Amino acid sequence: MEENSIVIENNETLRELFGDLDENINIIKEELGINIATRENEIKLYGNRVSIDLGESLIYNLIDIIKKHGKLDKQELRYSIKLLLDGQGEYVKELLNEVICVTASGKSIKPKTLGQKKYLNAIKSNDIVFGIGPAGTGKTYLAMAMAVQAFKNKEVNRIILTRPAVEAGESLGFLPGDLQEKVDPYLRPIYDALFDILGAESYGRYIEKGVIEVAPLAYMRGRTLDSSYVILDEAQNTTNEQMKMFLTRLGFGSKAIITGDITQIDLAKGKESGLKGITNILNDVRGIDFIYLTKHDIVRHPLVQRIIDAYERYEDTKDK
Repeated sequence: MEENSIVIENNETLRELFGDLDENINIIKEELGINIATRENEIKLYGNRVSIDLGESLIYNLIDIIKKHGKLDKQELRYSIKLLLDGQGEYVKELLNEVICVTASGKSIKPKTLGQKKYLNAIKSNDIVFGIGPAGTGKTYLAMAMAVQAFKNKEVNRIILTRPAVEAGESLGFLPGDLQEKVDPYLRPIYDALFDILGAESYGRYIEKGVIEVAPLAYMRGRTLDSSYVILDEAQNTTNEQMKMFLTRLGFGSKAIITGDITQIDLAKGKESGLKGITNILNDVRGIDFIYLTKHDIVRHPLVQRIIDAYERYEDTKDK
């Protein structure tokens, strides 16, 4: 059995690296198949040479994360291990160095996976981008962060956020209350993300001025959206006609981001999702890009990824 030593002079860094009750170190030991011991500010790695070298690279990457963020969360730890085992450990630093914007509470919004980074690069390079993937991959949140940053940089004059109100059949008329009360249940996730990014004061001011508009997809019909950053969320619940209507609203100086999860379609039986077949129609159109995020890009609770895995296994079994 071979060994390597790593000296960490900062006690706070050492504590954050190990985690509560050595939780982080136990994850590393289990995933890499090595033993780890400490003595004062020295870490010793024991195992075969390949595993030790991987462990040393991982720990240096994790130290960089802690120095940059002041903390190490479980998602960053597990994704760093995944990159390392996939032979892509060098990309950890690349992810650390890209910040889209800073929220009102001081939190930096940045890509946490290579898939998310690819998604952001596509948004920077194209006027229409489709972000397709499972829940928890940051599709909508990152698109909103990019929209807010573009607005602050005066690249666009307004931000328009929309969702299909599937449950109300795009009518909404039979629901009680005024328009805002009718659409709020369908648009609440968008409001929540905006509130988080902008803070209460800026959020209220922009909404009041009409600089940020949140509306159901039905209210986009007949409009031309110039100098706007337009985000269509839950696009798997659009019909083909609605998708065409939305895409043809785009005016000069505008950008559109369409997000959705084709495994969670809520349309009535017999209606085809406008997101599902759009790749066949627009795949070769210049200025449009399709980014497919996967379960490896999930940045929510680790159980979300396990739930998606379980559903995939169930669907595979059912199809056989």
